[in-house]
Amino acid sequence: MKNFYQKGFTLLEVTIVIAIIIIMVLIISPQFSKIRNMQTLKSAGGDMVSTLNQAQSQTRASLNSSNYGVHFQSNQIIIFKGTVFSSGDSNNKTISIISPATISNVTLNGVSGTTGDVYFNRLTGLPSVTGTVTISIPNNASLIKTITISATGEASIN
Repeated sequence: MKNFYQKGFTLLEVTIVIAIIIIMVLIISPQFSKIRNMQTLKSAGGDMVSTLNQAQSQTRASLNSSNYGVHFQSNQIIIFKGTVFSSGDSNNKTISIISPATISNVTLNGVSGTTGDVYFNRLTGLPSVTGTVTISIPNNASLIKTITISATGEASIN
């Protein structure tokens, strides 16, 4: 007697299921990448604002009777002691920017570049310069955050 009910899947059924899964992954994958990049950008902006606030707070508190500032580079921000950044200073505190986010532009007192420094004046906490720092995701012009350093030293992010 022949069994009319076979168990298992045919090659055609397996192929269709695999094709549907591949199509779904191709559609969903770019969205996850965009969400991850947006979160990375948001995190990098938060780190930058936090670092600026920390340098200003240390200066206002006259920690070690000194000024503190922030040096911006493409892939990191550095809190430094004093009014002039020195890359070899042991007092420097480096905060790495999460990849793929990078500092793409630093505009302080109208001068643009890829690096820059701001330090805060003791007791008042006022910044030595004002301006903006732009963080972006390379190859994606729509993913940009701008941190603004105001004349009062307040750091804000758009």
